[in-house]
Amino acid sequence: MTGYKWDVFISYSRKGMAQKWLLNHFYERLLDCLIGEMSYTPRVYMDRLSIAKGAHWPSDLQQALLHSKMIVPLFTPPYFRSPWCMAEFHSMRARQKMLGIGGGRIPQGLIYPVLYSDSDNFPPEAREFSWWNFKDVSNPDPVFQMTRDFHRFHDRVAEFASDLAKVLEQVPEWEPDWPLVVTPDPVLMPPPLIPRFGDPAQRTGRPPSADLDGPEEVAQR
Repeated sequence: MTGYKWDVFISYSRKGMAQKWLLNHFYERLLDCLIGEMSYTPRVYMDRLSIAKGAHWPSDLQQALLHSKMIVPLFTPPYFRSPWCMAEFHSMRARQKMLGIGGGRIPQGLIYPVLYSDSDNFPPEAREFSWWNFKDVSNPDPVFQMTRDFHRFHDRVAEFASDLAKVLEQVPEWEPDWPLVVTPDPVLMPPPLIPRFGDPAQRTGRPPSADLDGPEEVAQR
């Protein structure tokens, strides 16, 4: 694959409420607003909705980021504690550095942050960026769409999309050697132990220990 495949790559942590807000409100509203601002149908990557069934998701994430024009990170405290999110974030920072943009004489870069929560506990590197503040319209629940505040949310997203569309028009041509920060391997819980014959829990009919649950993927963005 060569060239850009995605206009926007949404980077977020699955811990906290940001994922729910993204799925219930922000993703579709952003896509709809971008469609009204661009001369072609934009493509917005979000792993939960964009990765094909059966695909190796770490590779899919890397390839999607490599072939995305810009990244929209959802800034939350868990975002900056996630190795996956930091790999995505630093990959785009490395691309900016390679292009000589996002600082100095060309302050506009390829990182277009959304502030979802907090900001007091962010690392210094996050404070280098101006962000779009969505803290006052961050209700993640579906019922939010029935409130008056949802009109403010829509207006905020529409303004965000209008500005983002203008920046997307200025993105440099794609290059095959964009840098990618290596992401961690997925971490899986070990399989349950096979109880030996004569296990006391089996003899007495008591349930096995809770820490012998089945395998569960614990890798978190």
